[in-house]
Amino acid sequence: MPEDSEQPLSAPEPPRGGPVLLFTAFEPSGDEHASIVIAELKRRHPNLPVYAWGGPKMSAAGAILVERTIDSAVIGVPGLKKIREHLKVMARIDRWMKKHQVAVHIPVDSPGANDPICDIARRRGARVVHLVAPQVWAWGRWRARKLRHRTDLLLCLFDFEVQFFERRGIPARYIGHPFFDIPLDLPALDAQASQFPQGPIRLAMFPGSRPEELAKHFPLTLETYQALKARYADLVGVVAAAHPEAERALRDIAAKLGGWPDSVRIITGQTNAVVRWCDLALVKSGTITLQVARQAKPMVVFYRKANPILFLLAKTILATKHFSLPNILARRRIIPELVPHFGGPDRIVRELDRLIASPEAMEQQRNDLRQLLAPMLTGKAAVRAADAIEEFAGLAPRGAGAT
Repeated sequence: MPEDSEQPLSAPEPPRGGPVLLFTAFEPSGDEHASIVIAELKRRHPNLPVYAWGGPKMSAAGAILVERTIDSAVIGVPGLKKIREHLKVMARIDRWMKKHQVAVHIPVDSPGANDPICDIARRRGARVVHLVAPQVWAWGRWRARKLRHRTDLLLCLFDFEVQFFERRGIPARYIGHPFFDIPLDLPALDAQASQFPQGPIRLAMFPGSRPEELAKHFPLTLETYQALKARYADLVGVVAAAHPEAERALRDIAAKLGGWPDSVRIITGQTNAVVRWCDLALVKSGTITLQVARQAKPMVVFYRKANPILFLLAKTILATKHFSLPNILARRRIIPELVPHFGGPDRIVRELDRLIASPEAMEQQRNDLRQLLAPMLTGKAAVRAADAIEEFAGLAPRGAGAT
C-alpha cells in the first residue's frame, strides 16, 4: 500500500438516520466493478452515503474514498511487511466502523484481503453482500464453509456459480458481469487506436497490473515479443499499462533488460482501445481475458510459474480442468492457455505463430468468443446488484421498474 494511505482521508460524517454503505476493493478490476454499481446506486439515491476503501474510479462514481487500497494486492503468500500493512488497514477499518453504523458492507473480489473485513462488518452488525463471488468453485472448495458464515448474499458474475453456492447453503444471485454494462464507443476507440503503431501484424500485450505480476510476467512477455519479431519483421506491439504506476514499473523492468524495443509502444489507461487496435493478444490469465474476449480478439493466455513442485502441490486443491475464464465458461478449450507456464518463450511463440499463420484458426477463435459472450452482454449487472444492495440496506427501491 502506498505510504500516503497510512492514515484515512478526511471524510464527512454521514447523515443521521439513513443507511450507510461501505465498499472495499484491493485491485484495479475491483475498483472498476464497484464503480459501476456505485454509480447506479448514486443515480437512484443521490444523497446515499457510500464510503470506500478502494480506488479513483469508485471515487469518481460518487463514493467517499476513505483510503486508496487498490495498489496493495499481493499474489501468492504475502511477505511480513505486507501482512503488517494489512493488519493496520484492518485495525483502521474496525475503528472506522465502530464510529460509522454501516448497514451493508460490499466486499469486491480479493477474498484474502476482504475476508477479515467481512468478519469485522458482521461483528459490527452490518449485512455482507459480496460483489464478485470468490472462486471457491475453482480451488479450495472447503473455503465454502467459512464463506457461509461471513456472507448474507453472493452476487455472482457467472450463472453457473449460483447453483454451486446454493448447494452449499450460501445465498447467491446472478447479476452478470459489470464490465459489460457500459457499451463500447467503437468510433471513439477507433480514433484512439489510429494513434497507435500501425502495421500488418499488431500484437497487444497484457502482462498484468500489480507489481508482483509485472515482475513475473513482463520479462517473459518481452522475450516472447522479440522472438516473434525475429520471425515477422513487420510485427508491431503495444503493451497495455493499467495505470501510471504500472507504466513506470514496466519501463524500469525493460531498462534492466536492455531497453524498450523500438517497435513497441506502451499505452496507459486505454485497455479497450488497445484491444480494438490489435490483431491478436498475449494475455496474462485473469479478468482481462474477458475484456479481450468481448471484442472477439484471438489471444494466447499464459501465467508464469517458477516452481513446478509448488504447482503440483497447488494442483491438489484445484477443481477445474481449465484455467482461463473463457475456457472455464465455455467448458472447453477455445483459446490456447499455457497455465501454468514454466521456462522461456518458446511454447508461447509457437501458439502465437500458429494463429498468425492460420487465418482460419483466428476466425474460429473469434466466432467461439462471440458465441460464448453473447448471452452475457445484457448490460444489467449494475441494476441487479443495486437492487440487491437496496434490499439489504432497507432502501426504498428506485430502480428502472420502481414506482
